Amino acid sequence: MAHKSPSARRAALLVGAVAVLGLPLTACGHGSGASGAPQRVSGTAAPATGDTTAGTEPGTAPGTSSAPSVGAAPPKSTATSAPGTARHTGGTGASAASTRCHTSELRASVGRENPGAGQENFPVVLTNTSGRTCTVRGYPGAAFVDASGRQLGPDPKRSSGTPTTVTLKPGRSAWAGLTFSNPGVSGARTAKPASLIVTPPDERDHLTVKWTAGQVPVGGNASSVFLTVFSPGTEP
Repeated sequence: MAHKSPSARRAALLVGAVAVLGLPLTACGHGSGASGAPQRVSGTAAPATGDTTAGTEPGTAPGTSSAPSVGAAPPKSTATSAPGTARHTGGTGASAASTRCHTSELRASVGRENPGAGQENFPVVLTNTSGRTCTVRGYPGAAFVDASGRQLGPDPKRSSGTPTTVTLKPGRSAWAGLTFSNPGVSGARTAKPASLIVTPPDERDHLTVKWTAGQVPVGGNASSVFLTVFSPGTEP
């Protein structure tokens, strides 16, 4: 067997040591890969809730997170929020929402006819039956229906007018005009409704009033029905 020089023996020992040391280092590398994806570092841009809109605070741009950044001071509470939200505490929007008369607080009726110049005019009256003062503003919704609840004719149109807020103390009323051309004059196609459906301003539920005033226009010439804004009282 050939004898190696001291230099050759040192080189061989160094290679062996590197090979032996490489085994545990390789094993550690495989173990790291098996642990799954690397964990997310705190402070990433993704919202904490995983929802880009549900946690949005009023006044922030859509799609941003309301979660505070790590280490940030907690946000100060505020009494205001974006206009139009339920938490808004100032301005006419909040006042109107809090004082508006709801359908359940009102009774609907149709007042005495006031004909004139080929027109049929009726006041649609809402009366406050609740124990609180509330308001109505703008136009009612209305539709003629038959006994089965099917609408007769197109939706009424709105006459030009400037809405004002009408304050109704308990027992007080507001009226809006319902007008159409006399079918005998206009020659419009007619039907006899069973009821008039009335929806208070900004409400979804309606009130039903028995219609006893005869035929109404539902198609053809001059068949449009018009509504005016609410005014205080029960009739013009």
